[in-house]
Amino acid sequence: MAAFSTFSSLPPELLKTLDSLGFEHMTQIQAESIPVIFEGKDLIAQSKTGSGKTLAFGIPTVIKTDTAQNTPQTLIITPTRELAEQIATSLRQVAAYKPNLKVLTLYGGVPLRAQADSLTKGAHILVGTPGRLLDHLSKETLDLDSIERVILDEADRMLDMGFYEDILKITQSLPEKRQTLLFSATFSPKIEELAATLLHDPETIKVQTEHEAQKIAERYYETDEKFRTLKTLIGSYQPESLLIFANTKSDVMALADRLHQEGHSVIDLHGDLDQTERNEAVIAFANGSKRIMVATDVASRGLDIEGIDMVINHDLPFDQEVYTHRIGRTGRADAVGTALSLTGSRINPKTAYVRDRAHKGDPKALRVDKHYTMQSDYDTLVLGSGKRDKLRKGDILGTLCKEIGIEVGDIGKIDLTQNRSYIALHHRATDKVLKALKNGVKIKKQKVKGWVLD
Repeated sequence: MAAFSTFSSLPPELLKTLDSLGFEHMTQIQAESIPVIFEGKDLIAQSKTGSGKTLAFGIPTVIKTDTAQNTPQTLIITPTRELAEQIATSLRQVAAYKPNLKVLTLYGGVPLRAQADSLTKGAHILVGTPGRLLDHLSKETLDLDSIERVILDEADRMLDMGFYEDILKITQSLPEKRQTLLFSATFSPKIEELAATLLHDPETIKVQTEHEAQKIAERYYETDEKFRTLKTLIGSYQPESLLIFANTKSDVMALADRLHQEGHSVIDLHGDLDQTERNEAVIAFANGSKRIMVATDVASRGLDIEGIDMVINHDLPFDQEVYTHRIGRTGRADAVGTALSLTGSRINPKTAYVRDRAHKGDPKALRVDKHYTMQSDYDTLVLGSGKRDKLRKGDILGTLCKEIGIEVGDIGKIDLTQNRSYIALHHRATDKVLKALKNGVKIKKQKVKGWVLD
């Protein structure tokens, strides 16, 4: 695939930013979509998860944004909080070369008033979920008159979640003259209806939507003792990182608790967690301090974490499209992955699809290390200060190494949010850092509170 540098419309500073982020060559969806978006045409783009669509619409959006105008110019509508955060993070990274460009997220789980206050200060790109966008519109804390383009990301998922009418209500508050971009992994009749309603003479791009067989190995195991089989699979495959799906919140919590009792580094993700807890669960899983995540389908979309070796469906979804999105969390970009599913010995017509697309595995043929546990060598250290306090990764790294004496090799991924910082820290260094912070060691001349994420 061609390099981003082949686009003459991309500023040299942006190319340097993309290169620093590890993006040199375009994916197919990027190569085909970016020229269409630059031309100002409406677009329907169908591509699988992990195909690079965020950059496909993100790069033109950032370039086209006029930071001299302190008004919203792009509205991105997405189904979940997690995906909204993922998109906002990606856009901020791309926009690093462009000072003063502001991306604001609008979703539930965060006080409405705090978001309204941020809106009064101005933003250029809004990323939000349908419900919270409608909340702001109803309270007149959101003005969309200056929007030039609207992007519907994971449109099929939004319709699955019942947001069709909400999307129509939101778009009624948008200027008639605008660019509309619709991205979807599948193209159902309902998507066609939505596109016909909202888009004007759109270009259509379809990229391979099925997961490539050589990238994701799919197997299913028949069992009437799911947890025993789950332990067998973990002890046999021994993945570095594992995402397990269950269908209900209660099953997720119970399964995570049992795995924790077995000695695994595990965290759960489901809809009963508040937004900070959900963000922290994703951070801990992504930085390797928790090697197993057990989740409901809140993680089947919008969880863009590199290096997930394996997905296990402890419970199969009744919708094959949901299955496709679940297993798409592994084998992303150029990586390969494994997707395993547990199914009862009796065939359930609603989950029979797995037998058509996956190979049947034999638990008796697995070589199992009964003593193997997915333990992590790392903790996640949380600091009670973040971007709002002007902290940078370099400030944290400098204090840990120069002031406290921690070896660079004991420090993993560092993530910063507005109010907090998260550092993956080797077990042998954790107590030393906590003690130093308690004794008054400062980061960027600030005394910072620290604790370990459970």
